[in-house]
Amino acid sequence: MSPPPLPPTTARQALVDRFWEVIPPVWNEVRSHVRAIAVEEFGITIEQFHILRHIRKGIDSMSELADAKQISRPAISQAVDLLVDKGLIIRQQNPTDRRYVNLSLSPSGDELINAIFKQNRAWMIDRFAALSDAEVSTMLLGMDGLAKAFVEFNPAPQRP
Repeated sequence: MSPPPLPPTTARQALVDRFWEVIPPVWNEVRSHVRAIAVEEFGITIEQFHILRHIRKGIDSMSELADAKQISRPAISQAVDLLVDKGLIIRQQNPTDRRYVNLSLSPSGDELINAIFKQNRAWMIDRFAALSDAEVSTMLLGMDGLAKAFVEFNPAPQRP
């Protein structure tokens, strides 16, 4: 026999407490693993990885990248220069507005991001292997709930 359900306010308080016990440590583990892959296997910093990831997601200018990373344009320019030198980013002058420089991943940059994501996905699948099918289904429902509470409730502004 299961215990009686908690009152809604108490249940939500317990959810918040459990959220803070679980989500930050899990996220720190995932970040640490991505950092290890990026640094140890591919010779880039985690910040360089994030720049590549942002460019892949469609951020294609220095100013947008600086805004997304919340750092200065000179700092982002320096980081992009290093990635251009490594052959991971292509920088092209916009033909219609010479003040605007388009950023894109080079084929090598795209391959590097794919390799990091592939390794991290395999690592995460390995971690989830300890869960039963029922636990996986429950977690999927929980992820839907998190998205509903945080992402869908307050969606990120859309780019024009």
